[in-house]
Amino acid sequence: MEQNKNRQPLDGIKVVDLTRVLSGPFCTALLSDLGAEIIKIEPPTGDEYRHVGPFRAGESALFTLINRNKKGAVADLKNPGHLNRVLELAREADVFVENFKPGVADRLGVGYEAVRAINPDIVYASISGFGQSGENSQLPAYDLVVQAMSGMMAITGEADGEPTKVGESIADLVAGLYGSWAILAALFDRQRTGLGVHLDVAMLDCLFSLMPTPVAQWMFSGEAPGRVGNRHPLSTPFGSFSARDGRVIIAVLNNRQFSALCVAMGRPEIAEDPRFRSDEERTRHEPALRDLIESWLSGQTVESAIDTLSGAGIPASPVLEMRDVLARASRGERQLLQTQQHPRLGPVPAMMQPVRASAWARPEPNTAPELGEHDDELFG
Repeated sequence: MEQNKNRQPLDGIKVVDLTRVLSGPFCTALLSDLGAEIIKIEPPTGDEYRHVGPFRAGESALFTLINRNKKGAVADLKNPGHLNRVLELAREADVFVENFKPGVADRLGVGYEAVRAINPDIVYASISGFGQSGENSQLPAYDLVVQAMSGMMAITGEADGEPTKVGESIADLVAGLYGSWAILAALFDRQRTGLGVHLDVAMLDCLFSLMPTPVAQWMFSGEAPGRVGNRHPLSTPFGSFSARDGRVIIAVLNNRQFSALCVAMGRPEIAEDPRFRSDEERTRHEPALRDLIESWLSGQTVESAIDTLSGAGIPASPVLEMRDVLARASRGERQLLQTQQHPRLGPVPAMMQPVRASAWARPEPNTAPELGEHDDELFG
């Protein structure tokens, strides 16, 4: 049977989106990329991200990127008439997403029980910092706080340096990603059972789930791992090394690759050194091995080293600056960035969802809505 390549997997799915800032809007943006109709409800003052720069012509770049492909409406949930409007939208929706502090949605009249009362099979997702219950549930949930409490900062940075955050709001983003994943699973489950569900997505839980390596280090030893800089905590050589004109990433995961590295450096005998005969021994003697590798690299440019290593089948790369990454994303065949037409800014970049499917349409991105742009359409 010939596949219809104009379809999107979430065509016909309606999502009421009461989220703001990053975790929730990223979750619903991912759903919108797959064809879901996202109805973004904002307070009269707008989503906080409308007021976070960088700006051009009064428009926030962050808000524009994260709220693509959505319809926008304004509702003051403390106004009974506005609350009823939102509940009427929820009555016809498949999914309801909020990322208020736990308890706030209930107080505003849009909590799970209130929405389920009018739409029993709703898929309702609550995204928060520390979950809907538990000792930390009422703590403020900024990304940096979650990174600090997750242990992610404790294992990031140089061994003799201070804990370092990841260079992006990773806790917000991974919570949004897990939220979209859970919503899709819930929609599939509802198709089989006819039952809705309340999803409790905690930023801390989601970020912790991305750390199997430190858990594995602790698992048998009982000792918590610390920071090791840019090298891998369990495999060596696996990290960043200094060449004549920059840094080279070398990623060796087994003895075969290590032997190939030694040959590529013109030092095949190193592979027979008792200090380096296994991954565990190489990691134990990492400083000595690093000295040998960087002694070779001192006579190599980044480009020549990567040519030699890649030719030998050894995973290697330069450390690209963000300007180079952005240039590649804009012109590359994978279309990580496309151009969208903004009514006030003209053509601006749009981030695309990264998964490519043989039978799904990849439509042109639509820009984020103006505040209250679709009030008339949604509320009459």
